[in-house]
Amino acid sequence: MPHAISSIQITEGDGGAGSIKQINFAQGGNFKSLKYRVDELNEESLVYKYTLIEGEALIDKLEKITYEIKFEATEDGGSVSNVTSKYYTIGDSVLKEDEVKAGNLLKNPHAYA
Repeated sequence: MPHAISSIQITEGDGGAGSIKQINFAQGGNFKSLKYRVDELNEESLVYKYTLIEGEALIDKLEKITYEIKFEATEDGGSVSNVTSKYYTIGDSVLKEDEVKAGNLLKNPHAYA
């Protein structure tokens, strides 16, 4: 995705659980960069968990966002991914549904086309 991402760097760790990764986005996009921590990488159960810890996607109301991605095989030889996101607000901040939807659209514009 060179039109969207210019680079991904591991800033701490070896890429496994506990590592910190930085995604640098291509110029002209909505975000400059973000950092996330790998919480779990389980090749047997095909589960990947990570926490967004820094970047423009964490609007002033958010402390962090956690994600769990689970891949499941389909009968036709393909796969389906199920993604669960949890948003942690700062203090008494209230996150509106349209703010969550806007963030998802900014991160995945082609998934909603």
